[in-house]
Amino acid sequence: MSKPLKQIHLAAHFPGVNNTTVWSDPEAGSHIEFSSFAHFAKTAERAKFDFLFLAEGLRLREQGGKIYDLDVVGRPDTFTILAALAAVTEHLGLTGTINSTFNEPYEVARQFASLDHLSGGRSAWNVVTSWDAFTGENFRRGGFLPQEERYSRAKEFLATTQELFDSWHGDEILADQASGVFLRDAKAGSFVHTGQHFDIQGQFNVPRSPQGRPVVFQAGDSEEGREFAASSADAIFSRHATLEGGQAFYADVKNRLAKYGRRHDQLLILPAASFALADTDAEAEELARIVRRQQVSGATALKHLEFVWNRDLSSYDPEGPLPDIDPDVSENHISKGRAQVRMYRDPLATAREWRELAAANNWSIRDLVIHTGNRQNFIGSAETVARTINEYVQADASDGFILVPHITPTGLDAFADKVVPLLQEQGVFRTEYEGPTLRHQLGLAHPDETPAEGRLAS
Repeated sequence: MSKPLKQIHLAAHFPGVNNTTVWSDPEAGSHIEFSSFAHFAKTAERAKFDFLFLAEGLRLREQGGKIYDLDVVGRPDTFTILAALAAVTEHLGLTGTINSTFNEPYEVARQFASLDHLSGGRSAWNVVTSWDAFTGENFRRGGFLPQEERYSRAKEFLATTQELFDSWHGDEILADQASGVFLRDAKAGSFVHTGQHFDIQGQFNVPRSPQGRPVVFQAGDSEEGREFAASSADAIFSRHATLEGGQAFYADVKNRLAKYGRRHDQLLILPAASFALADTDAEAEELARIVRRQQVSGATALKHLEFVWNRDLSSYDPEGPLPDIDPDVSENHISKGRAQVRMYRDPLATAREWRELAAANNWSIRDLVIHTGNRQNFIGSAETVARTINEYVQADASDGFILVPHITPTGLDAFADKVVPLLQEQGVFRTEYEGPTLRHQLGLAHPDETPAEGRLAS
């Protein structure tokens, strides 16, 4: 007996704060004007996507002491954007990345509860920690929080916000005009939390929101991150978007759920994925090649090589061979604010590997960066892309994908118009939204529902 088809979850990542975005393309628009965010969100909603996702950039990256302006520079405030988008959408989930290292539980809980009310129950929080003192200098003297404390703080941060959300039960507001009684319980919102990182008490001033709590996302891939997601998150973002890598990550994280008393369907796994779409597979392959060369200019290639070499390589020809000098292994790195630096824990070994690759394939510096960096995950005609996405989901490589187009704000349009209808015809993607809240779209029970009451209970 064959298992039933899984329904695919799709979301849209407004690009920026990375080198996926080709801001120099003539079709590219603003990353700060509201019209760009509104167009992107309306396209995602027209396609019946689950949610829109905003990443976060808390400090401008630097390279060699100068602002790194080869990527999109900066990011408007997340809550401001999502609150504005709540007014121009009706069903689309609104997911924001908010840092647990540099904020306080009360203010974040208040902001998300407010967004949930404004949107009618469509808010979601991507809980992240910050790893570098460089970013932290914007928030605290020294800017540093040791790694072992970051996840400890994040876990307590999330638990504390949930205590605040749950300090209202949802039935406290009477608002009886005749008697003049507004609250049934004058103690509504009362909380006391004493822990390692937070010692707070008072009354939370935002009543129970439509979802009870925002949907919680997590993006860490470390051992701590996977455990954090298995214990506390509703969904986890993944960088494992290949079939084999996705299946391994999917099995690993899903198998961690049981020890926390959770079922497999209580945590969704959603890798980020880029795409190149054209009328034919051959045309899509050519488009993907062009886009990769747009994303990795000569200047960008040299800057990316500096992530490993930790040296000024501006005198090298990006169309020439790799440097014959070795990386400078030092704690003082010339690239500030970039997570990629952590990927290369052994720069000398990486340099040897890259030299061997370049020699074997006759690659220049630019060729090497193009081939070793991020690539489009789904390349082909609409039929090919739709078939491949469905195959990945049915093979338990993911529960769906967060799509990252290379053009803002129109880069999602063709996918919405050409790929989504094919997924709908296959019966693996919705034709209408399931309900008013993001929990409905994601198939997640309301926090107030017991397993026996939950809409997903078997």
